[in-house]
Amino acid sequence: MTNVKYIGLDVHQATIAAALLDANGKLVMESVLETRASTILDFIRGVRGQLSPLRKVSLQSGCMVC
Repeated sequence: MTNVKYIGLDVHQATIAAALLDANGKLVMESVLETRASTILDFIRGVRGQLSPLRKVSLQSGCMVC
């Protein structure tokens, strides 16, 4: 059984919705973070197990309700 984890980030101006998934795609944890480098790094450093290597990055910008 693998202990690899995946992190998904939904980035907004003031906050980031973070989701941690296991190797089977099951939600392990979700959290709302400040959009600050130190907060994001603390979240990543707190993950136990191996993080999946970065393979693809997708960014979305714009506001549908602004």
